[in-house]
Amino acid sequence: MKKIFLNLIQRIRKFISWLWNQEGSPSQRALGLGVGIFSGCFPFFGLQTLMGVFLAKIFKGNSILAAVGTWISNPFTYVPLYYFNYRLGSLILNKNKNIVDIGHITTNELWFQGWYLSSRLIMGSICMGLFAGIVGGLGLYFLLKKPYHKM
Repeated sequence: MKKIFLNLIQRIRKFISWLWNQEGSPSQRALGLGVGIFSGCFPFFGLQTLMGVFLAKIFKGNSILAAVGTWISNPFTYVPLYYFNYRLGSLILNKNKNIVDIGHITTNELWFQGWYLSSRLIMGSICMGLFAGIVGGLGLYFLLKKPYHKM
């Protein structure tokens, strides 16, 4: 057990060292991580990394850290993250519940339900992504700007 814990600590130290040694200014690295976290909050499985790298290129952030930032959504966090995003979107757009009788559903009602659910999920993802991206980016920025002292 102790060996596993020490191995985990060593991996975390390597990751932090790798993070410190990324190319770019602290603001470019923080921006890359921030847009990556923003992109990771969306339910576009498989496209989150592409979206993060694309946004990092547009805003001149670090592309590698943008890809790392999308790891905020992974199989362990999908359900709580997207549930929270949906609830947040429902709170912003409208709380009313829209229940359809499955036995008598029409194509138009099915399309409406899809729009109803996806619009709330996307709105919540935008708001949560902005918040988490700003917090993550600013956190990394201040962490990188802080003078690093070896003991």
